[in-house]
Amino acid sequence: MAALEEGFTLSAVPLGAGPHGLLGVEQSDRPDQFLVTDGGRTVILYKVSDQKPLGSWSVKQGQVITCPAVCNFQTGEYIVVHDNKVSFKTFYIIIYTTNQMLIILGISGRWNAFLTSVFSFKVLRIWSNEDVNLDKVFKATLSAEVYRIHSIQGTEPLVLFKEGAVRGLEALLAEPQQKIETVISDEEVIKWTKFFMVFRHPVLIFITEKHRNYFAYVQMFNSCTLSKYTLLLGHEEKSVIQRFTASVDRKVISLMSLSSDGCIYKSLIPIHPNDPEKNQRVVRSLLLKTVVSGNVRNGIALTVLDQDHIAVLGPPLPASKECVSIWNTKFQTLQTSKELPQGTSGQLWYYGENLFMLHGKFLTVIPYKCEVSSLAGALGKLKHSQDPGTQTVPHFVNWETSRGYGFGSQNSEQSKRILRRRKIEVSVQPPPSKQLLSTIKKDSEKRIVEELCKFLASKQTPDFHTIIGDIVLELLGRHKVEPSFYPRNALMQLIRTHVLSYSLCPGLMEVALEKTDVQMLQLCLQQFPDIPESVTCACLKIFLSISDDSLQEAEINMESVSDYIDSVQEEKMEEQTEILHNGFNPEEENCDNCDRELNKKPQDTAEETTSCPVIPKRAALLNAILHSAYSEMFLLPHLKDIPAQHVTLFLQYLYFLYLKCSENATMTLPGLHPPTLNQICICSELNKIEVSFRELQKLNQEKNNRELYSIEVLELF
Repeated sequence: MAALEEGFTLSAVPLGAGPHGLLGVEQSDRPDQFLVTDGGRTVILYKVSDQKPLGSWSVKQGQVITCPAVCNFQTGEYIVVHDNKVSFKTFYIIIYTTNQMLIILGISGRWNAFLTSVFSFKVLRIWSNEDVNLDKVFKATLSAEVYRIHSIQGTEPLVLFKEGAVRGLEALLAEPQQKIETVISDEEVIKWTKFFMVFRHPVLIFITEKHRNYFAYVQMFNSCTLSKYTLLLGHEEKSVIQRFTASVDRKVISLMSLSSDGCIYKSLIPIHPNDPEKNQRVVRSLLLKTVVSGNVRNGIALTVLDQDHIAVLGPPLPASKECVSIWNTKFQTLQTSKELPQGTSGQLWYYGENLFMLHGKFLTVIPYKCEVSSLAGALGKLKHSQDPGTQTVPHFVNWETSRGYGFGSQNSEQSKRILRRRKIEVSVQPPPSKQLLSTIKKDSEKRIVEELCKFLASKQTPDFHTIIGDIVLELLGRHKVEPSFYPRNALMQLIRTHVLSYSLCPGLMEVALEKTDVQMLQLCLQQFPDIPESVTCACLKIFLSISDDSLQEAEINMESVSDYIDSVQEEKMEEQTEILHNGFNPEEENCDNCDRELNKKPQDTAEETTSCPVIPKRAALLNAILHSAYSEMFLLPHLKDIPAQHVTLFLQYLYFLYLKCSENATMTLPGLHPPTLNQICICSELNKIEVSFRELQKLNQEKNNRELYSIEVLELF
């Protein structure tokens, strides 16, 4: 049973008006006091029981606090990080040339803003309750940007940098300008982080995102090990993870994520991995279904309250108002909820038995109570007095499908009979996965697909991704023994479960390459996060060499090209199509037209609309290559295996994409999943040396009186 009590406003002044909203609410060294960091310049210390501020500190005008202030529980001092931008009204660059000439350039306008951003430093401040002016307290200028400072009871504060490196506060203060290493890869961005104590040892977890792929990093400080995990999506498709929360026990971190489909998913991450050096994978399983409206992108949050309860912020239905609710994760029931008519910022914190959130523009505290989880409490059968403004709602999931027990409207005797009958059925029937594996060994593909559909429709177990991998290996094993057996439809269904990876079934893409199955290769490139560069190049070689006729017959996903390729084809058709009346074109009477066509100069064609050098289906396949993850160092050795004419075609397509990007002010392509400019920047690099090539060509034309043999040295500046 859980209940939300009457809330109260903690701050009398509006908060969260800055560009970053409310940065955070953190526990002070006293249980009833909390540090509130506004997204602008201010840190306020509040005492909740008195509902009043005890102190307030602000950075100077022009400076911005970049992460929540925290309390150092070992010293009772407060810590915050802000930027320290240098403002340039007029900035001069002094250049000494080789002939000792002095050149002075004055810079202003938009360059002023650029230089201000370049000369921006990250400053760490430490102060106590007695300090009044933050400008006069201890400061340390850091060499890298800070993502978050973590501080909990029992250990020193930790500083997490935006590139993934972590430092203890004392080690950082001993050498503030020390070089900070880069832990995460390029374009990888930290989305969420949390700090725990496990057996008196600090453990840090942070989640990163890159191209809608999510990774979990777990840092153990007692053994100085950093483990990386790839979060594999389950059966949900095209859902974007929006919020995270986590709890920890002795061996496992329970990571919960709220996705754009409105559901909460759970991933179990081991604290002590078997192989810390290896990038391991964890799969998400459904925990709670549709806790908020799937159409909402802002104003949602979640946080774990205890072992069996979770608090969720957001509207439960598309047309409903925002509310805060408490769910029982053990019995999957909604326990209580309270409407927030003035809206929220999508931020939620909890300490002790208090929930903190922005209600409108004011920081609000809502006390709550969660009792030990029991079935009677989950069903709302316990007798408790509750606030009239809250609703205790026994919101049920379908126990018949999600738990396998006969609760609901049936009476006790009916439930017992159903349970007895199910026990008999379970004891007789083998597990669905074993039954499917047995079918794969002997039956036809049609029969296998039927059994596979039944298996995928059944309840997913925590080892679902491992079972899917075993099924793929069994199918590939039979194909190896019987080359005529190619269960393409079954393999495509298994790839679409979103739980496979290259390392889980390396033979799958080899078979697709052998069969020149471009549709399967495209799907693998879109789904697998760990494809080796050699396999990526093999796919590129096939995509460039396969004939247009073969591609026309293949079923290719055209999402990445549907917008900009179609528009180019339409423009081309409009230019080539002329209106004919009864098969007669009046312009053909004029012979001068024919002369003009014959005498048309080659450079005139360059002014026409740029056409795509490949057909749309080939373009979609090449986009899959551009979207895939790779390392240039490992990719380059394999590119030499691609014939020159195919490399030229690929460069022509990249150049076409670059020109299409250049048509927009945003330098982006239209469509659902088009390539980004970063994925085709190679052409912009080639453009930089175009001038040099032109100069070489000019020199070639000028020197016509060469002898039979000569050696020339050309200097490029």
